[in-house]
Amino acid sequence: MGMPGGMEWILIALVVLLLFGGKKIPELAKGLGSGIKNFKKAIKEDDDVVSSDKADEIEKKSETKTEDPDKTKTV
Repeated sequence: MGMPGGMEWILIALVVLLLFGGKKIPELAKGLGSGIKNFKKAIKEDDDVVSSDKADEIEKKSETKTEDPDKTKTV
């Protein structure tokens, strides 16, 4: 099954227009755009949190490596 052609798109547009009405379609599009924007923002914030957590983990590992030789020397 391929992509819809010209007539199919017109039929789909008419069905959407009949179901939601002319005034409701811009509101639906605005809500969809807002949802996508919020989703992208949340993904970006999540990536920032993950990268800062990784940086903290790497820093802790480097601190542990520098502290280990000191612990073995004290007898």
